[in-house]
Amino acid sequence: MKATLFFFSLASAILFSCQQPQHESSQSEEPAPAEAFVRIEGENLIQPDGSKLLIRGTNLGNWLNPEGYMFGFSKTNSPRMINEMFCQLAGPDFTAQFWRQFKDNYITRKDIEFIASTGANTIRLPFHYKLFTDEDYMGLTAGQDGFARMDSVVTWCRDNHLYLILDMHDAPGGQTGDNIDDSYGYPWLLESEESQKLFCDIWCKIADYYKNEPVILGYELMNEPIAPYFDTVEAMNAKLEPLYKRAIQAIREIDRNHIILLGGSQWNSNFTIFHNPSDDENVMYTCHRYGGEATKEAILSYIAFRDSVNRPMYMGEIGHNTMEWQSAFRQVLEENNIGWTFWPYKKKDDSCIMGIKMPENWDLVIAFSEAPRGTYKEIRDARPDQATVRQAMLDFIQNCRIENCIPQQDYLQSLGLKYQK
Repeated sequence: MKATLFFFSLASAILFSCQQPQHESSQSEEPAPAEAFVRIEGENLIQPDGSKLLIRGTNLGNWLNPEGYMFGFSKTNSPRMINEMFCQLAGPDFTAQFWRQFKDNYITRKDIEFIASTGANTIRLPFHYKLFTDEDYMGLTAGQDGFARMDSVVTWCRDNHLYLILDMHDAPGGQTGDNIDDSYGYPWLLESEESQKLFCDIWCKIADYYKNEPVILGYELMNEPIAPYFDTVEAMNAKLEPLYKRAIQAIREIDRNHIILLGGSQWNSNFTIFHNPSDDENVMYTCHRYGGEATKEAILSYIAFRDSVNRPMYMGEIGHNTMEWQSAFRQVLEENNIGWTFWPYKKKDDSCIMGIKMPENWDLVIAFSEAPRGTYKEIRDARPDQATVRQAMLDFIQNCRIENCIPQQDYLQSLGLKYQK
């Protein structure tokens, strides 16, 4: 076992040192004509060939923005907390190697080929803003690999005739104030000029890089802004639309062809925040829903807003429910001209499209993640045998590869997607 760990560490270091500097952009420098991009006509999305597009697809959650529950963790539930826990468990160097291998294996070309084979037409790619800074994130500090990872998905989507939505799931300062944005428990993005500038700068950097890429359907500026838990929700809600408009203006100085997607506040559900909806002809809206009645009445507010602004509405996340609910709700969405992407594509066990089987001794990792670790003594007392848990982490990387995952046929059927062995 120790020999296995040594060779893994050595191979990882060699592989990473060879691969990272060799990345070259797959993006064309030639300006793409406007007609090459998906565009908006009223409440519809129109493809370059003139046909209507109803989004049907899935989210690549957990890959570039880890979430605890997808590993089986409860208390340790944000990227920052997961990284800290792994460092305490197995050491910072091993953890950095783990993350680099995780990114190489969790989503590969074969995953995108599988998604395309189901009849899906779109992938939503959640990402962390730190992939475009020199902050410590997922095994790297300087020289982050955000564009390298995105370029891979762009290429795979192009080869498989899929569209791609880029979703900033974790924004500078935090846009939500909960684990999903990797924040410190408050949406400081709405109050920090420094974070807002970085937010706009990163989107401009992405827009400049991908301005000629028609595989990308659009830029989703931020995910689920402003959780409902705070006394200052109304004041924060009032700051969201101006920030959206600031980012739109900055992006449009660089890229006028890509669609920009805006979510409502309070889990992408509150659209009353839009008092002066953008007159940008390439802006649409995105909502989320995981429960409640699977009926048209449950989404009447979304439909009413969509109709009032005469722009497309898209359900960026549905999932984590019964097959019956999901099947019924998906049909309601499609009958009302609302496309969707299922959350998530892949995670621990079930309630997803592709289930990951937990490796031997992963229960030790989970137990450590749940244990008190507020002092160094508590960390020492809770830490299991390092060789054992390091091997479990290596095994998780192997298990997350698509050839070792378990397709959840019932979930695919409930979404009206097909499964081919």
